Amino acid sequence: MPTAIRPLRVPAYLLLLVLAFPFSASAREWHIQRFASNMTVAQDGTLTVREHLMIYFNGAYHGIYRDIPIQYPGPRGSNYTLLLAVTGVTDGYGHSLKYESGVTGDYRHLKIYIPGAEDASRLVEITYVVRNAVRWFDDHDELYWNVTGNDWPVPIDDAVTTILFPPGAVNNLRAQAFTGSYGSVSQDATVAVNGNTVTVEANQPLSMREGLTADIYISKGVLTQPSRFTFALWFLRSNPIVLLPLWAFLVMFFFWWTKGRDPRPDLSVAPMYEPPKDMTPAEVGSLLDDSVHPRDITSTLVDLAVRGYLKIEETESKVLVFSHRDYTFHLLKPQTTSDQLEAHERLMLNHMFEGGATQIRLSELRNHFYVAIPTIKEDILAELKGKGMYTVDPDSAHAYVLAGVVLTALPFVIAQAAGWAKLLDSVVLLIVCSLVALVIVFLFARIMSAKSPKGVRTKIEILGLQEFISRVDADRLKRMPPDTFEKILPYAMALGIENRWAKAFQGIVQNPPTWYVGPTPYVGFNPIFFAGSMHAMAMDAHQAFVAAPRASSTGSGWGGGGFSGGGFSGGGFGGGGGGAF
Repeated sequence: MPTAIRPLRVPAYLLLLVLAFPFSASAREWHIQRFASNMTVAQDGTLTVREHLMIYFNGAYHGIYRDIPIQYPGPRGSNYTLLLAVTGVTDGYGHSLKYESGVTGDYRHLKIYIPGAEDASRLVEITYVVRNAVRWFDDHDELYWNVTGNDWPVPIDDAVTTILFPPGAVNNLRAQAFTGSYGSVSQDATVAVNGNTVTVEANQPLSMREGLTADIYISKGVLTQPSRFTFALWFLRSNPIVLLPLWAFLVMFFFWWTKGRDPRPDLSVAPMYEPPKDMTPAEVGSLLDDSVHPRDITSTLVDLAVRGYLKIEETESKVLVFSHRDYTFHLLKPQTTSDQLEAHERLMLNHMFEGGATQIRLSELRNHFYVAIPTIKEDILAELKGKGMYTVDPDSAHAYVLAGVVLTALPFVIAQAAGWAKLLDSVVLLIVCSLVALVIVFLFARIMSAKSPKGVRTKIEILGLQEFISRVDADRLKRMPPDTFEKILPYAMALGIENRWAKAFQGIVQNPPTWYVGPTPYVGFNPIFFAGSMHAMAMDAHQAFVAAPRASSTGSGWGGGGFSGGGFSGGGFGGGGGGAF
């Protein structure tokens, strides 16, 4: 019979194990026998809370957790941080209990160690102070406080709170209470207002995830409302992101003050009758505002023509009633003589006259010349740097701006990552403050490059030339060399004042420049009309220079185929819950 008995023994052992598990699991449990709190509201609205938790432990435990919410949505998309400070945790007999306090998410998290938490009832008293628990309205003030919290995973047999207000609150208080799970409007609680004291007690035990909330109406004038400065400090504490624009200004101002300021000029602006020595029109225009503009590049065409490298021929053709204007550029000097040119000038000629060509139409440069524009800009700025015009050139200024952006954002990123601040809870403020900070950075970026003493002196000379062009009188022009008009015209174009320059020569210059051929023969030369023609040519040249082939979104590479009104349980500040460990 041994073979018949052995199969019966295995199920018997398994049955003993199965029956043992429920007993071991039910042997360890805990619940809150009484949750009582005493709260005192000071004259300035500061709230002192003393929570008394009588907890029954069935089985062996080390202690409990207490989580109190401190982050709430504020008005108009802002954040509201409850300024809560834990002042002590005791066992109810004056003996301090060991506890750990920290911020976890939106909660003040307490881990409280309770000696002898095994098959016994233990009392835990938690005391904390809240500076901004009272809500201030125009016609009343309010203490809306979640007494127990709605996040306890165990029942609460009895819940009660007593709230003491300043003596002036007598006959100036009204109270209501709510019970149940979060959002419940049940008022199964007894509320009593005696003089300046309010007592609220739940009529029934609270089940798990149920809580008791007290809502007290306080007549205006009972409490002393904080000053606007205090409210501002609370707002900053709750929304540190509003400091981002100020921090951005301080960071960028530091970089500008230490690196981006021009030295003081040692001379004043006086009229200059010729361009700065060894400076091309493109360099003059770019040095003035530390940036290469289209007119700086197109003025180079006229300057090369004035210096004998180019001849510009304007042509006009008609198709039906429409006329089309074009320009033909003739290369007059071999490119082997370009060693006397600046790098950006050589590059321009090389891209215009490729493969040994000696003439090119402006229309033929469309969709081709655009590749040279970035290099031309780099060459112009490099030439200014090479001539000692900068201590911080525009390219280096970009690095300081980037460093400013990093140093501006870094403290806030670290604060968010480390949990020191809740920046993402106020999305509207985050967006607005970030945009303001970006504007501040952008404005400083425009003045971050710093000129050298030589650069400052040269800029003064350029401003003097600009003064001369803008205010020159005819008598002085008559005493100047005959080629003054066309020699300074490219510089006037780079400065954007060629019309003023041409107007000054009205009736003085009689013959057109030899390097320009118009579509029709001249009948009396008019400098104003000529300057207008050069401006039109420069505009057409800019459009042609920057024109790039458009990528198509159709076709195939294989061809043709292929944040409340009313109240409720859990509302207001306070609340939270906890657990045991």
